[in-house]
Amino acid sequence: MRAGARRGMDIFRKLVPAAALLVAAACARSPFERGIIEIGVLEPLTGAFAAGGNLEASGIRLANELYPTVTLDGKEYRIRLVMADNKSDRAESAKAAARLAERKGMAAILGSWDSSLSMAAGPVVKEAGIPAIGLSCTNPLVTMGNRYYFRVCYTDAFQGRVMADYARGELGASTAVVVRDLGSDYSTGLAEFFSAAFTGLAGNPNAVVASLAYARGDRDFSQIVETLLAKEPDVVFAPGNYTESALLITQARAAGVRAAFLGGDAWETPEFLDLGKAAVEGAAFSSAYAADAPQNHAGSMFLEEYRSRYGLDPVAVTALGFDGYLLVLSAIRRAGSAEPYRIRDELALTAEFEGATGTVSLDGNGDAVKGAVIKAVRGGTFTWIASAVP
Repeated sequence: MRAGARRGMDIFRKLVPAAALLVAAACARSPFERGIIEIGVLEPLTGAFAAGGNLEASGIRLANELYPTVTLDGKEYRIRLVMADNKSDRAESAKAAARLAERKGMAAILGSWDSSLSMAAGPVVKEAGIPAIGLSCTNPLVTMGNRYYFRVCYTDAFQGRVMADYARGELGASTAVVVRDLGSDYSTGLAEFFSAAFTGLAGNPNAVVASLAYARGDRDFSQIVETLLAKEPDVVFAPGNYTESALLITQARAAGVRAAFLGGDAWETPEFLDLGKAAVEGAAFSSAYAADAPQNHAGSMFLEEYRSRYGLDPVAVTALGFDGYLLVLSAIRRAGSAEPYRIRDELALTAEFEGATGTVSLDGNGDAVKGAVIKAVRGGTFTWIASAVP
């Protein structure tokens, strides 16, 4: 090889590593440096709770379509959603939350459907210092002692009282049987809050004539049905997952149980109607949003946009997903930053935020102070029947 050629090859060999370093440095830039702000979406997109998780995620996606950017210091940033499937499993929820938290530049996390799944993610976001907003996870333990977890939904303490008020005041019930899912923090907590409120309102410590339970995934509720037939309560409060609840009501009605069935917001899925069919007619539950009675302009706008895209009325958890995204966006704007700790601080100051599900103010625990609605299945659809305020 000629001397000039050798010198050229030597220079090339020196330049290649330098060029590689420049490419690596460019690739290592955070999403924020590339004009992107990432928001994680932690939801059960598969598994037993997939219907609920996907309904929440659809609200988040709609909000992202309508409001895809935010401007900070005169520069426009695109909001990118990063989906993480927790597979309806607590251990998987912690792992999925960790994957989101480990991403460079993750600004905030939304989710998850089911309080147990959110509680599993709680220690992860707390340690990572990344704010999370629960959308429909109503158990008080989700936010308790965790300054990085907030929620746009009410808590079970309020939801349980609302349904006890309805049972006692509107239905005139004097006795109740409470049925809970032993594997669900949501179901167990809500059952306890309802029982305490109902016995207090009835003025009778024995107003709850039986407290029953089943295991998640059960399909045979014959023993519970036998107790319902023997006790003949005025109401049955059964705040479980939509699948087991629909099967329980179906079997109870077939056996001749005549009590009114009441539940919580987890019932509000198309699957509850599909599984329960005529048996769930009249079943009532608490909810955060009613398409047939929007509470404000934001609620009407959300309804119009959702209907125009999907030709359907949205359920409450979809509206809560929509609100959670907008609340994060509002906090980013107010903070003037995508730094997680600054977003967290602004979230903690949230007051009178106008969302599709109503006006949201966050208390010292990060819980939403807001009203609720009560819906019943009428004519095979979820229908607004009453509203309740804190």
